[in-house]
Amino acid sequence: MSTLSYVNVFAEDIEALSVFYRDLFGFKEIPEIRSPIFRGLDTGRSCIGFNALDAYELLKLDDYSDTKGCKFLLNIDVDSKEEVDEYVPKALASGATLIKEPYTTYYNWYQAVLLDPEGNVFRINHMM
Repeated sequence: MSTLSYVNVFAEDIEALSVFYRDLFGFKEIPEIRSPIFRGLDTGRSCIGFNALDAYELLKLDDYSDTKGCKFLLNIDVDSKEEVDEYVPKALASGATLIKEPYTTYYNWYQAVLLDPEGNVFRINHMM
């Protein structure tokens, strides 16, 4: 059986962006894998990695380094609708931008859509 271990985000400032997610959601840093070009956070079910742009060369992705536009969507699940509502102002105070206020989707999830400080899309979800 396969599982998702990491979602890695290329970031201009790996320290600031990892601290944004760490402090907002209470994720724990994984100090054993910290390097000058990488930070990792344990989300409890999988991990989020933050790669410095230097990693493009390391991974032989130089020709694919165009990071403009929405390339992925992080989904952070919380335990209640109230938590979604509580996290949104915390995210905004930490530098996020609100794209879509909390709402109930057609598939009956309650969620808000935001951009992190580097412009990456993320949602805060409660699966009802």
